[in-house]
Amino acid sequence: MADLLEVPVVLNTERQIIHVDMDAFYAQVEMREHPEYRNEILIIGSDPRKNGGRGVVATANYAARRLGVHSAMSSNEALKLAPDAHFVQPDFKLYKTVSKQVHVIFHRYTDLVEPVAFDEAYLDVTGHQLDFSSSVELAHHLQQTIYEELKLTSSVGVSFNKFLAKLASEHNKPEGFTFVGSSDVRIFLDALPIEDVRGVGKKTLPVMHQLGIYTGRDLFAQKQTDLASHFGKLGYDLYLRIRGVDDRQVQGNRQRKSLGNERTYGPPLDNEEEILDALRELAIRLQQDLIQAHFHCKTIVLKMRDDDFKTETRRITETDFIMNQVDILYNLALDLWEEIGGYQQPIRLLGLTAQNLAPVNFDEITLDLYGE
Repeated sequence: MADLLEVPVVLNTERQIIHVDMDAFYAQVEMREHPEYRNEILIIGSDPRKNGGRGVVATANYAARRLGVHSAMSSNEALKLAPDAHFVQPDFKLYKTVSKQVHVIFHRYTDLVEPVAFDEAYLDVTGHQLDFSSSVELAHHLQQTIYEELKLTSSVGVSFNKFLAKLASEHNKPEGFTFVGSSDVRIFLDALPIEDVRGVGKKTLPVMHQLGIYTGRDLFAQKQTDLASHFGKLGYDLYLRIRGVDDRQVQGNRQRKSLGNERTYGPPLDNEEEILDALRELAIRLQQDLIQAHFHCKTIVLKMRDDDFKTETRRITETDFIMNQVDILYNLALDLWEEIGGYQQPIRLLGLTAQNLAPVNFDEITLDLYGE
């Protein structure tokens, strides 16, 4: 008999959600731009042989991943796993440009697009099949269009909610396509290793194993109250998710909270002139991003990390919106740099971010009300 405290499960299958995940995005873009990399074991990140062993992996192609290399791993560790790998410094400006091209394609199919990162997004295509007979046919066409126009592969998941669509896109990478309908839920989720269930992390996994939970089927067998007692709110969420329940909507018009860039320098910047040049470069990139995104801001944030890995941030907030002009952004960055104390030791990282954003819906002009 079910515990009286358990909340009844209601499965909403009316929506049609697509999750698109570009395959090893940064590495794939580099291989497209540089065909000579295609047969290489490719790692996007600083080469530890050239910078004293520092740096982390941004991503790696599948040849490197098969050797155990993964994102956020130290470059030194990656080199041990893949001693013949070719390291390439990340070109985030290029990746951002290509990402925008991918998102332009998304918006041909629906306005309900929720970006998750440069390389993935949710699309709600409910009632937006256009000339397609189903969401599956639409998703196939979308995947094919990305490849034909940008020469990039993606993995796509299609289902009736975000949780299942995300799992489906991860199911058969790279170049995968997986559909999970309402009749497929148990077959699909029962077979999952418990660590592949969204929400089960490094801290949760050992507790799951202690409880004898190793697969989706094991999790499905647990009472809601037992999961809640062990994992709190996460326990309630997992109880619903493993039954295919996820009522989160695709947030197609989420307001962006910040916009900016940061750069890690290797070797570190070791004089004031280099730092000022770097700040101007960041101001130029920030201006371009703000104009391209049709935003302006009231707050500028400077982030700095020195050679001892000490990180400091400073911010300035204006009453009126800051004009999207390089000199203005650069001078604000200089003010913040001086507030930190100027050059004291080599700098590993600088970042310049705009916050308190709002869409630009009028021309930025200054009027001399009382001038002739």
